[in-house]
Amino acid sequence: MTRVDYYNDPNAPAANSIAVAVSVFIQDDEGRILMIRRTDNDLYSIPGGQLELGETLAEAAVREVREETGIECEVTGVIGLYSDPQHVIAYDDGEVRQEFSICFRGRVMSGKLRTSTESSEVFWITPKSLDFLKIHPSIQLRIKHAITKSNCTIYFS
Repeated sequence: MTRVDYYNDPNAPAANSIAVAVSVFIQDDEGRILMIRRTDNDLYSIPGGQLELGETLAEAAVREVREETGIECEVTGVIGLYSDPQHVIAYDDGEVRQEFSICFRGRVMSGKLRTSTESSEVFWITPKSLDFLKIHPSIQLRIKHAITKSNCTIYFS
């Protein structure tokens, strides 16, 4: 399934659903950030996805990192809660989603980097090199909060 992210776009389609999503910010011992290149929109991102029925938010975060990167992680904290009705995601099946997203901080436990059907690239990158990647503004905000703040941020637009 492909998707198009709209952010502060007056021509964006109206949302017709809402979903709970998680993302995970992980740095290695060298301070590099775990990133993926998404297959559904070709943008760079921290790992993440939708909460599934029957799992906790932390379980969803760990599962998404494993599925998208091959890395086993543990959740160590919350970076922020994000709810912005000006960010909608249109899918090719007609769904237009407004997300409520929780961004976690994680720590690597084991595993080896690998791609998946959701990630065409998986890699570690220094914070200074992020400017060279095409990253959606909503993900840039999460990364900024993760790097600059130690407390949970609640971001409501």
